[in-house]
Amino acid sequence: MAPYFESAKSFADVPITADGVESAAFLLAATDFVNMFDLLGGGVFLFVQNDLRGNIAGVRRQHDAAPTESATLEQLVAHECAHHAAERERAGTACLVRLLRGLWFTCEALRNMQQDRDAELHTCFKRSYDANLKQHHSFVVRSVVSVAIRAVPHRHDFYARITQGGSHEKFDSELTKWLAGLEALVVRLKAFLEQGGYGRV
Repeated sequence: MAPYFESAKSFADVPITADGVESAAFLLAATDFVNMFDLLGGGVFLFVQNDLRGNIAGVRRQHDAAPTESATLEQLVAHECAHHAAERERAGTACLVRLLRGLWFTCEALRNMQQDRDAELHTCFKRSYDANLKQHHSFVVRSVVSVAIRAVPHRHDFYARITQGGSHEKFDSELTKWLAGLEALVVRLKAFLEQGGYGRV
């Protein structure tokens, strides 16, 4: 059986049209990306996975409530905000903002892992957390994240589990494409959300 990363939907393959980022494809890629971390076992990334899964579910609920008006993420946000004046009623938009933050944190940690071949994984995740998410969290959440980051596997174990006996080089090559695709999506959506006053990633 082929390793999971070879069949998972890549962010690099999420279509971007004149109307924006295709919602269904983005949600599938995000789900497959999060599910990949199940291969590490033992709930190592459980805190991050639960947060991402909860936010994916929130965006999906908004999409499913108005699929025609939510074909792209930009349309989803615009439709929800047009129909709900109060921010607290814009659950899908809030979930999208948090989802993008979490994906960006993970993206930066894995990119750091690729660029700094001598750094252990927990160091890469701590660097990314401090730069991208720490300012959005309370002291209590920071403490939980700190414990979770210490439980991240060693680099060698991470590669062995995530590649499932496949080629490390092929995984690195695919991961580079995934991360580049994710970066392009996050940068685009971040600009859209902030310029429209919908939220800050």
